[in-house]
Amino acid sequence: MAAMADVIEDDEKERVRVLIVDDDALVRAGLSMILSAASDIVVVGEAVDGAEVPGAVSKHEPDVVLMDIRMPRVDGLAATESLRARSGAPEVLVLTTFDADEFVLRALRAGASGFLLKDTPPAEILRAVRRVAAGEAMLSPTVTRRLIAHVAAPAPPSRARAADRLAQLSERERDVALALAHGRSNAEIASDLHMSVATVKAHVSRLLIKLELNNRVQVAILVHDAGLV
Repeated sequence: MAAMADVIEDDEKERVRVLIVDDDALVRAGLSMILSAASDIVVVGEAVDGAEVPGAVSKHEPDVVLMDIRMPRVDGLAATESLRARSGAPEVLVLTTFDADEFVLRALRAGASGFLLKDTPPAEILRAVRRVAAGEAMLSPTVTRRLIAHVAAPAPPSRARAADRLAQLSERERDVALALAHGRSNAEIASDLHMSVATVKAHVSRLLIKLELNNRVQVAILVHDAGLV
């Protein structure tokens, strides 16, 4: 019996572990059903408010958190900011009803790896979870432009500060940063810039360290703030 439990535990560790955070029971049930149908994903827990996120993450150790934005006590924005400030934090995919929600952009700036509309088709939800678990972003170029346009454009001093931060990059790193801002995947960047995927990943890692950012979405936003896209 103990051996069987060990096999189940090892199998779960090999799959993408997901924590669902939403105050709507029907949304949680729907997402859980969609995710549980995939052989490479397991729902390890649920939470009904942002206030429950720290404890749930410590208990369940998810790879990805599906985070609702609008919740009654602690919203998804505050929960994302707090969570992503932790060492070894899981990736965050924010959930929203509106793709022009200004809070989405704030969540992305706080370190979320992308966002999903609540009416996203099941296959796309599964693809998004797999993609962010693999360290990629779930944010299309069109969505990025719409989000950036939804809020006030950066004031000249802010644009200058963003440009100054990017100025520390090498020419190749700058090319990779621009590609990230266009929503390109590692494989696409490798093809466009004639380098291996492993080299692209190395460049992305150096970008994050140099720019002191959490993920590639924040790099994309910084490039937009600098007025380069």
